[in-house]
Amino acid sequence: MEKDNFRLRIRLRHIHCFLAIAQEGNLGKAAERLRLTQPAISKTLAELEDIAGCKLFERDRQGARLTPRGENFRRHALGVLEALDAVSDSIGLDPRPEGAVVNIGVLPSVGADLMPPALAAFRRSHPQARVAIRTAANAPLLDMLKGGEVDFVLGRMADPQMMVGLSFELLYVEPLALLVRATHPLTAAAGVSLADVVAYPLVMAPPGTVPRHHTESLLQAHALELPLHRTETMSVSIARQIVLQTEAVWFAPSGTVRDDLAAGTLQSLPVGTKGTEEPVGLLQRSDAAMGHVAADFIRVLRDMAASRRPALTGHSG
Repeated sequence: MEKDNFRLRIRLRHIHCFLAIAQEGNLGKAAERLRLTQPAISKTLAELEDIAGCKLFERDRQGARLTPRGENFRRHALGVLEALDAVSDSIGLDPRPEGAVVNIGVLPSVGADLMPPALAAFRRSHPQARVAIRTAANAPLLDMLKGGEVDFVLGRMADPQMMVGLSFELLYVEPLALLVRATHPLTAAAGVSLADVVAYPLVMAPPGTVPRHHTESLLQAHALELPLHRTETMSVSIARQIVLQTEAVWFAPSGTVRDDLAAGTLQSLPVGTKGTEEPVGLLQRSDAAMGHVAADFIRVLRDMAASRRPALTGHSG
């Protein structure tokens, strides 16, 4: 009887309200997003929790956080909307190519290499599609994916607890490289060591990221401490300019600046980085129904990664 009651009482407005709160983490912002008043949002949420017979959010001054049951509800609520989209596609309600939208979450260090050529290839078959690319660290990207804000993520495998409800498809593995400008003093030195490198200012990813973990592990393996004279950033463009304009050494995957390395503007120092290999791949929601346009973009990324895989190497010595 409880299931029958749930089916009879729940409405799409409840699901839209729930997902807006889950994605925004705040009832006020969810109300703005849905163009409703905050009391209306609160009332709809109260109705939904009464129908569900459980608490879906923990609310405090910081906002609204999903409870464990709320996390389960979110997964299936997204599936409901995706199923409705599939139904509308199947009966030709929106056959126009200009109506297609692909939302992609991308790690900055990965996106700088793969996304421009992949987008160019995708445009040949979908010239009118709108592509929205959101960049962030891996953990926020996975939250966006779980919340349905992006169709898929080009990123890294995460800890098991963060991968619940998600699948990971490996595209390639790439180690860190130690990148400097072509006229850097270390490019002319013989037998460069990590001890030589840390004498210079360093540029690296911020704490809590996989590249930062590998950077610290590499230094520790050589009995070196993380120096104070370092700059921490997720921005590829900022890091690149720092390295081009100063004598800083940048710890990053070489694919991030593939064109600069090919042109000789930047160089990778011949320092062993074995053990810093990072698996990069596609992350999707396990129970999601992928739209055909997003699926086409994924196929392009697979082909792009396969064609570049032999070149994605670092110094392993």
